[in-house]
Amino acid sequence: MQVLFASSLRRFCLSFAFLLFTVSAFAKDTPLQVIEWPTNGTPALRFTFDKLRQLEGGGRMRGYTVSVSVQNLSPRLIPAARFSLYLFDKNKVRVGEDFIAINNVGPGETVKLQFATTASGVPASLSIQAPTPTTKTISLTVNSVPQGAMLKLDQTELGPTPRVVSITPGKHILTFTKEGFTAGTYPLEISHDDVSGGSVSYELGASAFDSIELRDGSVLSGDLVSISGMDVEIRVGGNIQHIDRNKIRRVMFVQRGAPTPNLPAATTNQ
Repeated sequence: MQVLFASSLRRFCLSFAFLLFTVSAFAKDTPLQVIEWPTNGTPALRFTFDKLRQLEGGGRMRGYTVSVSVQNLSPRLIPAARFSLYLFDKNKVRVGEDFIAINNVGPGETVKLQFATTASGVPASLSIQAPTPTTKTISLTVNSVPQGAMLKLDQTELGPTPRVVSITPGKHILTFTKEGFTAGTYPLEISHDDVSGGSVSYELGASAFDSIELRDGSVLSGDLVSISGMDVEIRVGGNIQHIDRNKIRRVMFVQRGAPTPNLPAATTNQ
């Protein structure tokens, strides 16, 4: 009788231990959340998130490790994709955000990723969202000779040169204007293969006016009327200005055509 009881007790203990092991293994393998993307239509990707593990320390911002398996459900190779990851607490308040990036995932292939993230609360659920596609732009340094010309990109004024501008692929027109110089345009074409870091330099046309450079660095552009021993007379915007010659560093003249001589009226022979 005692032998039978001991045998039954042993079987019960083994069965109970097996049950506990099974429940423990099942709980360990149960993912925190499974998300299929896109949510509308036929899903192309399945994200399986394991339970988040909290890191030690961190203060008010808690650190977590995130393990996720991403399966390609589509019949096509996914060369590259990037998704926003949002973490929510039990009250559906967003307490953290990060991103998931995958590369070269073949049809039916699964990749497992692990990364660390932070949250201002205790995450209870997750969501993912594909980022909105953005138009590619490149950075380009635009300069002029001389500097300080007002720059326009496709009729949008950007300010004086030199200037770093962001330009989208396609055909564009750069316009340069500077007082005292002939305005000019520069056609520019950006391809999708171009990268940031290039530069454009445009030389403005010859000055349309005489120029007087003063010793303080300023420049007057106009029509020079006369120069005397101590005075320079220049017409700027229709007004005559007199400049003390000791304030002048140099004078630059533009080339002008010779005035047409006053010829007598033509006569006809009778």
